Amino acid sequence: MRKLKNSELDRLSVEGFKASKKTPIIVVLDNIRSLNNIGSVFRTCDAFLVEKIYLCGITATPPHKDIHKTALGSTETVTWEYVENILELIERLKSENIKVISIEQAVNATMLNEFTAQQQTTYALVFGNEVKGVKQEVVSASDLVLEIPQFGTKHSLNISVSVGVVVWDIFSKLK
Repeated sequence: MRKLKNSELDRLSVEGFKASKKTPIIVVLDNIRSLNNIGSVFRTCDAFLVEKIYLCGITATPPHKDIHKTALGSTETVTWEYVENILELIERLKSENIKVISIEQAVNATMLNEFTAQQQTTYALVFGNEVKGVKQEVVSASDLVLEIPQFGTKHSLNISVSVGVVVWDIFSKLK
């Protein structure tokens, strides 16, 4: 085996990315404190051709040097929008027939590995604050709650890791 050079990876140009058919996934970040986490989420969303990112509440927006450091240019490829009030955003997404899913540990949550993604459906995946998670009123307003199965001693994963796990899982189920 030989490690591939970047020039051999056959990646899209910025223009090619913008023109490509997107995965019907929207990522919603609500009250994310870490600028590095925000940048990492942009990079993951670029990797899987995510349709859009919504940044809500206290979540910082590009341009910012700490977001840029981990995003590595993906703030220029992935479409994003700032919306202060997440509940208004959820209402708007639902009116557009987008299925809103909170990623949280909750009573009657569906385990990610048991979730079946439906073709012809756009999913808005809501990820909450690093400490407090997704707010209860957002969980209540969601169509579904997905939980990432975990088997160790910790209660949660880092937000950017959670986004990577969930986006990859749903991306692979849709493809």
